[in-house]
Amino acid sequence: MAVGKVCTGFSLPYVAKYAASGGTVTYSEGMRLARGVSVSIAPEVADNNDFYADNVLAESVSGTFTGGTVTLTVDGLLPAAEEFIFGLPEAATVGTVSVLKYGDAAQPPYVGIGFIARYMSDGVTTYKVIVLTKTKFNLPTEEANTQEDAIAWQTQALEATIMRDDTADHDWKLVAATEYTTEAAAETDLKKILNIQ
Repeated sequence: MAVGKVCTGFSLPYVAKYAASGGTVTYSEGMRLARGVSVSIAPEVADNNDFYADNVLAESVSGTFTGGTVTLTVDGLLPAAEEFIFGLPEAATVGTVSVLKYGDAAQPPYVGIGFIARYMSDGVTTYKVIVLTKTKFNLPTEEANTQEDAIAWQTQALEATIMRDDTADHDWKLVAATEYTTEAAAETDLKKILNIQ
């Protein structure tokens, strides 16, 4: 019998606008971000607080979460998702061309980011819902390569800063306690957490 599980997939990244009032966090305007390729979460933790007595380490308090970054690699953003996560003003017209304007009017909002991780244990596949409660996307780098003999599939890496939310516990990540047997069931609960209809 297996004593652990291995991650075998990442899918369905969603985002929703974050708001907090009186210690209650709410989400709105949620949407599918893009098609997920990979995710990397890098938390930052303060140093442990160690106490020495009788010439040895006698007590230690673990360092606490102070922030972090998440890098989501996706296939590429459609204009609606790009406007949303980077807080871009509505598309404007330059000449006769509709454009998204990156400038002083861009105000990236705080957002919750949710996604599904797939696992396998002893041949059984399960799905886990993970939500980063309060983040803000950084402006992306852009890179494109010319096509040679075959298509070189090019993805987009999006980086966001992870923060503690404004609840009493100052959470930064939520992980559903349920291990779902289908991706569809996991997606349903992910959308419930982010208040997506």
